[in-house]
Amino acid sequence: MSCDLSLGRLEPCKDNVGGITAVYFINFDDLAYSAMTISNEEITAVTGTISAHKYEVKGANTYDEANENSRENGTSFWTQTGTIQLKSQSAASQKELKLMSYGRPKIIVEYYNGDYRMAGAKNGCECAVSTASGSAMGDFNGYNITFTGTEESPAFFADISDFTVVVGT
Repeated sequence: MSCDLSLGRLEPCKDNVGGITAVYFINFDDLAYSAMTISNEEITAVTGTISAHKYEVKGANTYDEANENSRENGTSFWTQTGTIQLKSQSAASQKELKLMSYGRPKIIVEYYNGDYRMAGAKNGCECAVSTASGSAMGDFNGYNITFTGTEESPAFFADISDFTVVVGT
């Protein structure tokens, strides 16, 4: 069967860290799934120049994936969910975040350990934006973004040096 296991896994060394340091948003139509070369769960090349918009993050930001299966329906898929906080509010940020919520970008998540993964590689991600101002001077004032993708596979690893990426900040 094509779903038979082929490898085991040893306990890795404790040389890993958690957390994300940046998120890159790519407009859905700027990167066709067919323009990606995918091998062994990794995007190894893309065709064309890809514009990515980098959002640096620090603090309470997460990215998780959950595999969902149905024996009855014979289906298996992955739900990719991220939450990021963008500190401070501005008219320019509000305009961009509104556009983000209207589209369905592909999203590259950069981890502190140096790995990159692409959520929504085939179907894109839905982005929900909320604004928070807090009630006290020391409270969070900015934007909370939750993005969700539903894909046939977990988010592919990506080496962004394999991309021709123009990063807008």
